Amino acid sequence: MKNFDQLEKPEETSYLNCIRCGLCLAVCPTYREYLKETASPRGRVALTRKGLEGELELTPNLVEQMYGCFACMACNDLCPVGIKPADLAMEMRSMQEQRRPSGWKKPLFEGLLPHPGRMETATFPLRVYQTLGLRKLYYALGIRKVMPKQLRDMEGMLPHLPQRPLRHVLPQTTAAKGVTKYRVGFFLGCVQSLMFAEESAASVRVMSRNGCTVVTPREVKCCGMPAHGYGRMDLVREAARHNIAVFEKYNVDVIVTDCATCGSSLKEYAKYLSDDPQWAKRAETFSSKVRDISEFLDEIPLEKPAGRIEARVTYHDPCHLRRGQMVWKQPRKLLSMIDGLEFVELPEADWCCGSAGTQLITHYKTSIKVMDKKMDNLASTHAEVIATGCPGCQMQLNTGIKRRGLKVRVVHPVMLLDEAYEAKHGTATD
Repeated sequence: MKNFDQLEKPEETSYLNCIRCGLCLAVCPTYREYLKETASPRGRVALTRKGLEGELELTPNLVEQMYGCFACMACNDLCPVGIKPADLAMEMRSMQEQRRPSGWKKPLFEGLLPHPGRMETATFPLRVYQTLGLRKLYYALGIRKVMPKQLRDMEGMLPHLPQRPLRHVLPQTTAAKGVTKYRVGFFLGCVQSLMFAEESAASVRVMSRNGCTVVTPREVKCCGMPAHGYGRMDLVREAARHNIAVFEKYNVDVIVTDCATCGSSLKEYAKYLSDDPQWAKRAETFSSKVRDISEFLDEIPLEKPAGRIEARVTYHDPCHLRRGQMVWKQPRKLLSMIDGLEFVELPEADWCCGSAGTQLITHYKTSIKVMDKKMDNLASTHAEVIATGCPGCQMQLNTGIKRRGLKVRVVHPVMLLDEAYEAKHGTATD
């Protein structure tokens, strides 16, 4: 371990206490597909220990086993002795990045993701593809059928894109309807602004309707989760400091996000900066204010929608919401407030959908296998709508639904709530 002394590495107690009971195997999506020890949480813990104790070389192949983890955190929850294999896999990615930095990560995680303007420029061709009708032509001419499978599925991930990123459309301050009861800071995520603008706009409308003056700072950067997933903890801490400083200027009571991934990352800022004497207290204050949109709406007196939605609806739990934030009852409670909505529980609702950020791109075969199981469960519900609170999950579900030819709409729960409000005393239609 002497070669690692200068590196930020896992603590010995985080892997030495594994009793190899195998309980984690039962909940691991990658182990379920391959039934191989190296594809299991227990196997990754063993590889971590052997690597850090010098019995195995920390080769790219060993670290690749860590990237094969979907970081769904199911194993973290189940371990009887408190080992967190998913966290270990992330720490090992970070350790490898410290030892042998990957050249391709620098332009992506330093040059693109932290800069909203550059992100908008990079995704502009996608908006042109949709706005000019090229996407309709792609489907009408059957081009999709002759595309390589992975490219076809990546295209299928795309939702209906807004003409302009929401960052440029949403007012910085949205007044409450009536008396202001709460001053809310809204963290607008990158994907939400670029691809799910309608849903984030709905989040702001719902909060405004329920007595919130909503402040949406345009200066925020990416929450840091993508960089975390690829081992760049230095950039995660940089993003944390920036976003904390931004929200400190607005004196808000609570910080709300409608992206499960962003919320999970923002709530961890206190942990990421706990050893920084200049930022530890500020980060703790910031993280204590962060709420998922469903979590926040469940905490306040919420007006019951007068409109109806006549639809059979199910719900998929994003891993970063259910396990990362322990929020799972609240979205279902929101859905239960809507008259006409027939809710049916999704089998294995809390199992990963196979997205895990970029797995459809980097680990395509495994991602599809996990997604197919989710589609089997979705088809069994005969639902017309599947709700979920994570843009990555929504995109993955879109892909699966197109692959299966299912007639199911993918939507954020708050979108349904907003539609029921807007329908007033009528019935909302898709």
